[in-house]
Amino acid sequence: MSATRALAILKGLYHSAQRCEERATLGYRIFDHYPERVESGCHSSHPHSMAQSLGKILVHIVFSTKERRPFLRDKTLREEMHLYLGGILANLDCQPIIAGGVEDHVHLLCVLSRTNSVADIIKEVKRGSSLWIKTRSTDLHDFAWQSGYGIFSVGFSQIDPVRDYIARQEEHHRKISFQDEFRTLLKRYEVQFDERYVWD
Repeated sequence: MSATRALAILKGLYHSAQRCEERATLGYRIFDHYPERVESGCHSSHPHSMAQSLGKILVHIVFSTKERRPFLRDKTLREEMHLYLGGILANLDCQPIIAGGVEDHVHLLCVLSRTNSVADIIKEVKRGSSLWIKTRSTDLHDFAWQSGYGIFSVGFSQIDPVRDYIARQEEHHRKISFQDEFRTLLKRYEVQFDERYVWD
Protein backbone atom coordinates (compact mmCIF):
# COMPACT_ATOMS: atom_id res chain seq x y z
CA MET A 1 0.00 0.00 0.00
CA SER A 2 1.33 3.44 -0.91
CA ALA A 3 2.05 6.08 1.72
CA THR A 4 -0.70 8.26 0.24
CA ARG A 5 -3.33 5.54 0.59
CA ALA A 6 -2.19 4.70 4.09
CA LEU A 7 -2.45 8.36 5.03
CA ALA A 8 -5.98 8.49 3.65
CA ILE A 9 -6.99 5.63 5.93
CA LEU A 10 -5.40 7.22 8.98
CA LYS A 11 -6.93 10.63 8.29
CA GLY A 12 -10.35 9.03 7.96
CA LEU A 13 -9.90 7.00 11.12
CA TYR A 14 -8.91 10.00 13.20
CA HIS A 15 -11.15 12.54 11.51
CA SER A 16 -13.84 12.90 14.19
CA ALA A 17 -11.91 11.97 17.34
CA GLN A 18 -8.56 10.67 18.49
CA ARG A 19 -10.04 7.78 20.47
CA CYS A 20 -10.51 5.24 17.66
CA GLU A 21 -8.20 2.37 16.85
CA GLU A 22 -6.87 1.54 13.40
CA ARG A 23 -9.53 -0.95 12.44
CA ALA A 24 -10.82 -0.19 8.93
CA THR A 25 -11.43 -3.51 7.20
CA LEU A 26 -12.17 -2.00 3.81
CA GLY A 27 -12.21 -4.53 1.02
CA TYR A 28 -12.18 -7.55 3.36
CA ARG A 29 -14.83 -9.77 4.86
CA ILE A 30 -15.79 -8.73 8.38
CA PHE A 31 -15.51 -12.37 9.45
CA ASP A 32 -11.77 -12.37 8.63
CA HIS A 33 -11.00 -9.52 11.00
CA TYR A 34 -13.66 -9.71 13.68
CA PRO A 35 -14.39 -13.43 14.20
CA GLU A 36 -14.96 -13.02 17.93
CA ARG A 37 -17.54 -10.29 17.33
CA VAL A 38 -19.37 -12.33 14.71
CA GLU A 39 -19.52 -15.33 17.02
CA SER A 40 -20.56 -13.56 20.19
CA GLY A 41 -21.75 -10.10 19.19
CA CYS A 42 -19.87 -8.89 22.24
CA HIS A 43 -18.00 -5.58 22.30
CA SER A 44 -16.87 -5.79 25.92
CA SER A 45 -13.73 -7.50 27.16
CA HIS A 46 -15.60 -8.23 30.41
CA PRO A 47 -18.75 -10.09 29.33
CA HIS A 48 -19.98 -10.60 32.88
CA SER A 49 -19.36 -7.08 34.17
CA MET A 50 -22.63 -5.57 32.99
CA ALA A 51 -25.82 -6.21 31.07
CA GLN A 52 -25.45 -5.75 27.32
CA SER A 53 -27.60 -4.65 24.43
CA LEU A 54 -26.48 -6.81 21.53
CA GLY A 55 -27.12 -6.61 17.83
CA LYS A 56 -25.58 -6.50 14.41
CA ILE A 57 -27.35 -4.76 11.53
CA LEU A 58 -25.74 -4.63 8.09
CA VAL A 59 -26.59 -1.79 5.72
CA HIS A 60 -25.87 -0.79 2.13
CA ILE A 61 -25.61 3.00 1.80
CA VAL A 62 -25.69 4.80 -1.56
CA PHE A 63 -25.34 8.48 -2.44
CA SER A 64 -24.03 10.53 -5.33
CA THR A 65 -22.05 13.68 -5.84
CA LYS A 66 -24.16 16.82 -6.14
CA GLU A 67 -25.88 16.88 -9.54
CA ARG A 68 -23.98 13.64 -10.25
CA ARG A 69 -20.90 15.58 -11.32
CA PRO A 70 -17.93 13.28 -12.10
CA PHE A 71 -15.63 14.60 -9.36
CA LEU A 72 -14.20 11.13 -8.75
CA ARG A 73 -13.16 10.46 -12.34
CA ASP A 74 -9.52 9.92 -11.39
CA LYS A 75 -9.20 6.31 -10.25
CA THR A 76 -6.43 6.92 -7.72
CA LEU A 77 -8.37 9.73 -6.08
CA ARG A 78 -11.50 7.58 -6.10
CA GLU A 79 -9.71 4.73 -4.32
CA GLU A 80 -8.32 7.15 -1.73
CA MET A 81 -11.83 8.49 -1.17
CA HIS A 82 -13.17 4.97 -0.61
CA LEU A 83 -10.45 4.29 1.94
CA TYR A 84 -11.11 7.58 3.67
CA LEU A 85 -14.84 6.85 3.84
CA GLY A 86 -14.02 3.48 5.42
CA GLY A 87 -11.89 5.22 8.02
CA ILE A 88 -14.66 7.62 8.99
CA LEU A 89 -17.13 4.75 9.27
CA ALA A 90 -14.75 2.86 11.55
CA ASN A 91 -14.38 5.95 13.72
CA LEU A 92 -18.16 6.12 14.04
CA ASP A 93 -18.30 2.48 15.21
CA CYS A 94 -19.71 1.40 11.84
CA GLN A 95 -17.48 -1.54 11.00
CA PRO A 96 -16.72 -1.05 7.26
CA ILE A 97 -16.81 -4.01 4.89
CA ILE A 98 -16.27 -2.33 1.53
CA ALA A 99 -16.64 1.05 -0.17
CA GLY A 100 -16.85 1.41 -3.93
CA GLY A 101 -18.40 3.27 -6.78
CA VAL A 102 -17.52 5.25 -9.88
CA GLU A 103 -16.97 8.89 -10.75
CA ASP A 104 -20.34 10.20 -9.57
CA HIS A 105 -21.43 8.11 -6.57
CA VAL A 106 -20.40 5.73 -3.81
CA HIS A 107 -21.67 2.52 -2.22
CA LEU A 108 -20.85 1.64 1.39
CA LEU A 109 -21.45 -1.73 3.03
CA CYS A 110 -21.00 -1.62 6.79
CA VAL A 111 -22.29 -2.65 10.18
CA LEU A 112 -24.63 -0.03 11.60
CA SER A 113 -23.51 1.62 14.82
CA ARG A 114 -25.63 0.85 17.89
CA THR A 115 -25.08 4.32 19.34
CA ASN A 116 -25.24 6.74 16.40
CA SER A 117 -28.30 7.54 14.30
CA VAL A 118 -28.30 6.86 10.56
CA ALA A 119 -28.74 10.56 9.80
CA ASP A 120 -25.79 11.53 12.00
CA ILE A 121 -23.56 8.83 10.53
CA ILE A 122 -24.19 9.85 6.94
CA LYS A 123 -23.93 13.55 7.79
CA GLU A 124 -20.48 13.00 9.30
CA VAL A 125 -19.34 10.71 6.47
CA LYS A 126 -20.29 13.34 3.89
CA ARG A 127 -18.95 16.28 5.88
CA GLY A 128 -15.60 14.72 6.69
CA SER A 129 -14.96 13.36 3.20
CA SER A 130 -15.96 16.66 1.57
CA LEU A 131 -13.51 18.60 3.72
CA TRP A 132 -10.77 16.09 2.98
CA ILE A 133 -11.16 15.92 -0.80
CA LYS A 134 -11.13 19.71 -1.15
CA THR A 135 -7.57 19.68 0.15
CA ARG A 136 -6.48 17.33 -2.64
CA SER A 137 -6.72 19.79 -5.53
CA THR A 138 -7.89 23.31 -6.36
CA ASP A 139 -10.10 21.68 -9.00
CA LEU A 140 -12.11 20.07 -6.22
CA HIS A 141 -13.05 23.17 -4.23
CA ASP A 142 -16.61 22.90 -5.55
CA PHE A 143 -16.96 19.27 -4.49
CA ALA A 144 -20.19 18.35 -2.74
CA TRP A 145 -22.31 15.27 -2.12
CA GLN A 146 -26.01 15.21 -2.86
CA SER A 147 -28.24 16.06 0.10
CA GLY A 148 -30.13 12.78 0.04
CA TYR A 149 -29.08 9.14 0.26
CA GLY A 150 -30.39 5.61 0.15
CA ILE A 151 -29.88 3.05 2.90
CA PHE A 152 -30.95 -0.58 2.64
CA SER A 153 -30.78 -3.50 5.08
CA VAL A 154 -28.62 -6.47 4.13
CA GLY A 155 -29.02 -10.01 5.48
CA PHE A 156 -25.93 -12.00 6.44
CA SER A 157 -26.55 -14.36 3.51
CA GLN A 158 -26.33 -11.34 1.21
CA ILE A 159 -22.92 -10.09 2.34
CA ASP A 160 -20.91 -11.74 -0.43
CA PRO A 161 -23.29 -10.81 -3.31
CA VAL A 162 -23.53 -7.18 -2.17
CA ARG A 163 -19.79 -6.95 -1.58
CA ASP A 164 -19.09 -8.35 -5.05
CA TYR A 165 -21.64 -5.99 -6.59
CA ILE A 166 -19.91 -2.98 -5.01
CA ALA A 167 -16.47 -4.24 -6.02
CA ARG A 168 -17.61 -4.50 -9.66
CA GLN A 169 -19.11 -1.02 -9.95
CA GLU A 170 -16.97 0.05 -12.91
CA GLU A 171 -18.08 -2.94 -14.93
CA HIS A 172 -21.69 -2.51 -13.87
CA HIS A 173 -21.87 1.14 -14.88
CA ARG A 174 -20.73 0.52 -18.42
CA LYS A 175 -24.33 -0.57 -18.97
CA ILE A 176 -26.42 1.44 -16.53
CA SER A 177 -26.48 4.96 -15.11
CA PHE A 178 -26.46 5.79 -11.42
CA GLN A 179 -30.05 7.02 -11.63
CA ASP A 180 -31.31 3.77 -13.15
CA GLU A 181 -29.33 1.78 -10.60
CA PHE A 182 -30.80 3.79 -7.73
CA ARG A 183 -34.34 3.42 -9.09
CA THR A 184 -33.79 -0.35 -9.24
CA LEU A 185 -32.66 -0.44 -5.59
CA LEU A 186 -35.66 1.61 -4.47
CA LYS A 187 -38.07 -0.66 -6.32
CA ARG A 188 -36.37 -3.84 -5.07
CA TYR A 189 -36.81 -2.67 -1.48
CA GLU A 190 -40.32 -1.38 -2.22
CA VAL A 191 -39.42 2.18 -1.22
CA GLN A 192 -41.96 4.72 -2.40
CA PHE A 193 -40.34 7.81 -3.92
CA ASP A 194 -41.12 10.95 -5.86
CA GLU A 195 -38.76 11.59 -8.79
CA ARG A 196 -39.05 15.34 -8.23
CA TYR A 197 -37.21 15.06 -4.92
CA VAL A 198 -34.79 12.16 -5.42
CA TRP A 199 -32.15 13.94 -7.50
CA ASP A 200 -30.17 16.93 -6.26
